Amino acid sequence: MFDLRGYDVEIKHHVFIRAMQRGISPDLIEDTIKSGAVEQFANDRVRFVKKGSKRTIQCIGEIRGTKIIIFTIE
Repeated sequence: MFDLRGYDVEIKHHVFIRAMQRGISPDLIEDTIKSGAVEQFANDRVRFVKKGSKRTIQCIGEIRGTKIIIFTIE
């Protein structure tokens, strides 16, 4: 499990573009980041995962210092 305390989360514009293309609301992105499962992979990557009744949302980000920058959504 990854501890988010001490990190600021920034969401890139690209995430919202991809979300609109895939029919995902911005509220669902926010909910995934706030209450989804968090796992770290590689040295500087993090994945937020929220499983819903119809689909699974994954927000992929990068750790840069004290920031986590979300750069894409799947």
